[in-house]
Amino acid sequence: MAYSLMIITGIMAVENLQRDWYVVYSNPHKEEQAQFHLALKGVKSFFPKLHIPAGCENKGRIWPLFPNYLFVRIHVETECHRIVWTPGVKKIVSFGAEPIPIDESVIYFLQQQADEKGVIRAQSKLTCGQEVEISGGPFDGLMGIIQAPPDNRGRVKILLKLLSRQISIKFGVEFIKGGRTAWAPVGCS
Repeated sequence: MAYSLMIITGIMAVENLQRDWYVVYSNPHKEEQAQFHLALKGVKSFFPKLHIPAGCENKGRIWPLFPNYLFVRIHVETECHRIVWTPGVKKIVSFGAEPIPIDESVIYFLQQQADEKGVIRAQSKLTCGQEVEISGGPFDGLMGIIQAPPDNRGRVKILLKLLSRQISIKFGVEFIKGGRTAWAPVGCS
């Protein structure tokens, strides 16, 4: 009887411990596997992903927001071993030998942007018909009109007028003036 009371008390003590968010480094392309196995162990985790629409249609592709990284909420002194022995996990990100917690507001911000599956929907600030300036490369300074917003590889189809002809060329968003900020979470302006 005293033994089972001790177990229950021990479980209660573990449940009441202060948990912080930590960064976990996973094996390549194994973030979802690690998240699955962490959930089986009762560990709260968060793996943010980004949905980037392709072209003008509603299709798109989902990419890890931070490839090979996910977040776990643990009491590091008592639960660290549960993380490092999880399939798909390589290590807890540390500075020196000590894991460093992530500020809860960072995780909260990402979770507010994401849906229940951890997917943050992005939309392009670059729109069809928008006039833009090319910056860099051989077309530096030329003006063009966007024919299609950025695809999942970050390439924008631009209509340029060259030598009295209109031609359509794909450019990386980095060659569009202001294009580096071409993506924003849906709902943000």
